[in-house]
Amino acid sequence: MNYREERIKPFVLITLLYVVFTAMLHLKRGLSIGDNLFNLLLIIDVLVVFSLLITFFYKASIHSVGIWGIVGMLLPLNKVMEDYSIFIATLVALVLAGVVMSARLQLNAHTPREVLVGAVAGFAIGFFGMLLLF
Repeated sequence: MNYREERIKPFVLITLLYVVFTAMLHLKRGLSIGDNLFNLLLIIDVLVVFSLLITFFYKASIHSVGIWGIVGMLLPLNKVMEDYSIFIATLVALVLAGVVMSARLQLNAHTPREVLVGAVAGFAIGFFGMLLLF
């Protein structure tokens, strides 16, 4: 979708699906998904809602929002984990973030500013979401 206006309807639908799915899992009495999984779903929902809200005003790179959201979630986990398994996953996510951002620029799908806005927003939401909810 080359224009911001083309993205609004699909993003509204995607946001509704994510929020309704999370609410259904939370409200279902017989199904216990656990607090940690629910908190992760909340962070993902915030990433999706932010992507919708920013789309009303600006064409940010949602790919950057997503991959940097993952990096933002993994970084605080490095502090609490005793082994290096999360550290390696974080390094892989950082490399993938660079690849994704470079690809979006190479394909001329976004400007550097659009990619940067998505990256900063995704990282901030993922990082501070983890700090607040865990």
